[in-house]
Amino acid sequence: RRLMASQRGASLPASMEGGRGALGVGAAAAPPPETAVGQLLGDECYADFLREDFDVKAYTSQSIHQAVIAEQLAKLAQGISQLDKELHLQVVARHEDLLAQATGIESLEGVLQMMQTRIGALQSTVDRIRTKIIDPYNKIMSRTAQLSRLQAACDLLRRIIRILYLSKRLEGQLQGGSREITKAAQSLNELDYLSQGIDLSGIEVIENDLLFIARARLEVENQAKRLLEQGIETQNPTQVGTALQVFYNLGTLKDTITNVVDGYCTSLEENINNALDIKVLTQPSQAVARGGPGRAAMPTLGNTAAFRAALWTNMEKLMDQICAACGQVQHLQKVLSKKRDPVTHVCFIDELATDGQSDILYSFWTAVTRTLASQFQMATDSSVFLKQAFEGEYPKLLRLYNDLWKRLQQYGENIQRHFNTNGTLEHFTELQQIEDDTHDLFMQKKQDYDPETALKDSLQPYEAAYLSKSLSRLFDPINLVFPPGGRNPPSTDELDSIIKTIASELNVAAVDPDLSLAVSKNVAKTIQLYAVKSEQLLCTQGDASQVIGPLTEGQRRNVAVVNSLYRLYQAMLKVVSNQSGFPAASEQTISTALKTVHDLMGNAIQPLLNSVGDSIEAIIITMHQEDFSGSVPTSGKPDIPCSLYMKELQGFIARVMNDYFRHFECYDFVYESTEAIAQRAIELFIRNASLLRSLGEGGKMRLAADFAQMELAVGPLCRRVSDLGKPYRLLRSFRPLLFQTSEHIANSPALGEIIPYSTILQFLFTRAPPELKSPFQRAEWTIARYSRWLDDHPSEKDRLILIRGALEAYVQSVRSREGKEFAPVYPIMVQLLQKAMSLLQ
Repeated sequence: RRLMASQRGASLPASMEGGRGALGVGAAAAPPPETAVGQLLGDECYADFLREDFDVKAYTSQSIHQAVIAEQLAKLAQGISQLDKELHLQVVARHEDLLAQATGIESLEGVLQMMQTRIGALQSTVDRIRTKIIDPYNKIMSRTAQLSRLQAACDLLRRIIRILYLSKRLEGQLQGGSREITKAAQSLNELDYLSQGIDLSGIEVIENDLLFIARARLEVENQAKRLLEQGIETQNPTQVGTALQVFYNLGTLKDTITNVVDGYCTSLEENINNALDIKVLTQPSQAVARGGPGRAAMPTLGNTAAFRAALWTNMEKLMDQICAACGQVQHLQKVLSKKRDPVTHVCFIDELATDGQSDILYSFWTAVTRTLASQFQMATDSSVFLKQAFEGEYPKLLRLYNDLWKRLQQYGENIQRHFNTNGTLEHFTELQQIEDDTHDLFMQKKQDYDPETALKDSLQPYEAAYLSKSLSRLFDPINLVFPPGGRNPPSTDELDSIIKTIASELNVAAVDPDLSLAVSKNVAKTIQLYAVKSEQLLCTQGDASQVIGPLTEGQRRNVAVVNSLYRLYQAMLKVVSNQSGFPAASEQTISTALKTVHDLMGNAIQPLLNSVGDSIEAIIITMHQEDFSGSVPTSGKPDIPCSLYMKELQGFIARVMNDYFRHFECYDFVYESTEAIAQRAIELFIRNASLLRSLGEGGKMRLAADFAQMELAVGPLCRRVSDLGKPYRLLRSFRPLLFQTSEHIANSPALGEIIPYSTILQFLFTRAPPELKSPFQRAEWTIARYSRWLDDHPSEKDRLILIRGALEAYVQSVRSREGKEFAPVYPIMVQLLQKAMSLLQ
């Protein structure tokens, strides 16, 4: 490498001396520059010289070891020659540029020399400025430190003077007792402020004062705690307000309130544990017969009653303790919400709100309810006897909770009364005037929180178990009186036992509306079970609806079932009416269940009612088999008081009521059903009477007698015939029309309101000639089929359209035979038809 460099340095001047004349010769003989450079770079002999870590000694030693020195030197000489040629070509090609760079280097050296001179001058100037500034700066720093120490000393002296003054004032305030305790607290608060951020230890002049201040703070805190406890216990808002003012002045109001509430929570948790401690509850029995070591404490058969008595005594005490604690926290909340600092006028409850403690009563109540739920769950999980006691006597436990809730609600009024009586003018500066306030957790529920529900949530497991057992107690007597395969309903004594069980369950549950509703749902299930069991006893075969012979066995059983359901229905109505303060929802629940009983009674006698109705219709329709076309007898009176079918109808109804319906005890229920049969019978009688054709004067008189006898016939089916309503008025109003002319009938005031137009039009067909056929004659129907059609089409419009068709057919027949005139009754019928259709439109 050194050889190549020396050769390159020796050949460079020679190349430059060649001048421009050698350029043409060298350029003509030399290969292109890219080719020469590529050959050198591609030769492996020169590869070592291109590496960054090339070492001359290592290369020389390697060449000597290889013993090819002459060859290597020849190769190197050749490479140097090629490099020289390449350099010569580069210098020739860039001659002007190289000269310009050489000239620029000389200029740069001149500039650098000038910059060096100026930098030296600048350094000298900076040194002179530093010499002028450093002395004033050191003096300022020294004076600033002296000023800072003077200010600290002055501040410390002011603090010491103020501490000495406040210490003497505090000593006098402590001698003033409870009247000066708030001022003493204010002084202590200021002393604490003076001691913040500074170390006062080692200052002899205030060492004794600092010790006195520490003792005074403890004394004031203890005195304020006693005053707060006494004020809360006696419900004295003045004392509570004074104590809170002390803690506010001391700056420990938040911590004090938190400690007080936490103390009540801890105390109540201990009380709950003690009340539910199975060892404490069984302690009397253990004193009599002490068990062996390790034996579990549990009541035996002989002392279960004593265990239960001790448990409920403890529960009553626990409710008293919870009530007292809630009242005290409630009183504390009330004072906090009204008390204001006389200097800053900040309400204490607002001060607590900055830490999210504005509603301490809500926080306390939430903690109490959670503790109740968890402790009750743990106690009943660990003791079967506690669980059985709470489940079996749940209403008693619920009554204790309800009483607790009522007492808590009354506490708000009592606290307001204490405020009004104790907030005298003497303590006005200590306790700001308190206005009426009804906003209270126990008197006004939050939008998303119900404190009563939170209290009773701990009872839900026991309520579910109690309701399950209650349902079992209700179902057991029913399953007992309805054995599998039985065919008779329960006896009166058995039913009385069921009713007594139901009444007992409702009476026990009356302690709470929600429990009453839940038990009422169980009672409803019980009634439904009774109805299902009774329905299984009903006879639904053909003999249950026969009305020909005496009562069959199936009919007697149906009567017994209906009477049993009726006694249950009446007894339940009496039980519900005897319940004082029975919730409307509970009453509605039981009423809905009783409706199923009422419906079942109706379903039980409906086949018999249908048979009776069908038989009555069959008897009435036989009137068309009798002759009503006769004239008036010479005596002026009909031969018989009524028709044969009427006699048959009267006898049948009397026999049915005596043989079948007389055995039912539910007379009102039976009459409700038979009155419908009576109304139907009258409607059928009027319908068939209006369909009679060839009605003579004698027939009219006999039919009028039948009208009178019809009232007597349906009399057994109802209490009074006049109670049948519109059918009875129809019967009375239709009878006089038998003897009136068609014109009078068309102008009757009863027409339309009492007697339907379709019925009158049917009746007027009887006064028409045979050519004017009735609707059923035109359709070639029987009377029975036409009656069924009328039942299927109760609409007056449908009936009138059918009658209009008959009249139009009559007109066509008259025109077809080229008749001269219509029947006299035809215009009257057309007029009535038009009037009826216009009224319908």
